[in-house]
Amino acid sequence: MSDLDNIDDFEDKTDYVLDTSGTNCPLPIIKTKKELNGMKIGETLKMISTDPGAVGDIKALCDSLKQGLEKTIEEENKFVFIIRKTT
Repeated sequence: MSDLDNIDDFEDKTDYVLDTSGTNCPLPIIKTKKELNGMKIGETLKMISTDPGAVGDIKALCDSLKQGLEKTIEEENKFVFIIRKTT
């Protein structure tokens, strides 16, 4: 287990935080894409969602946009994604 295996460990290690808790598809994806569009290459986004569908959706979004999905964490009914802007 690394030292970054729970949600709070990423608080100071990402450039941006987007909390989409309480929203369902497609809002987490739309908001994540919008946030990524405003970021610079190399910056990181911590995206938080309560939508279980976001797990597959965020992976597909990162694949289609060629962004780096560095980590996915499930903790206390929340899903946390660490995404690095690569393009």
